[in-house]
Amino acid sequence: MKTCCFTGHRTVTPDCRAPLAARLHKTLLRLISEGFTDFRTGGARGFDTMAAACVLALREQHPHLRLHLILPCRDQAKTWREGERLLWQEMINKADTVRFLQDAYTPGCMHARNRALVDGSDLCVAYLTENCGGTLYTCSYALKQGVRLLNLADEL
Repeated sequence: MKTCCFTGHRTVTPDCRAPLAARLHKTLLRLISEGFTDFRTGGARGFDTMAAACVLALREQHPHLRLHLILPCRDQAKTWREGERLLWQEMINKADTVRFLQDAYTPGCMHARNRALVDGSDLCVAYLTENCGGTLYTCSYALKQGVRLLNLADEL
């Protein structure tokens, strides 16, 4: 059993969505052929949601795949638009496991979630285009922990 976590920006520009989704799909197919079965995401908007949707779609042809959500808090989506909250809830309903790190948002809960995603992972698949923010933090943490990092932004 090999585990992959995802990290990426909440905003994916419209011109990048289709190429990124295609690259993600191709990458996941390769990882599945390499023995990856467990995939972790943090439930944020943008790349996290895209990655979860891709895993769920591939699970239809590869039923041994497992999607694990590691979420910072139960109220993660409370300020999101209704459509985004519905997608978040659907992702929770379809995931194999869901772990909430705490009940309510607090400073630092996102970093705790990011560390929990990386800990125990063999690979971190990222969409990192900016040298700031939580995605950079997670990529840096992965490298410090000896977790292999694959940045899909480098391939677009």
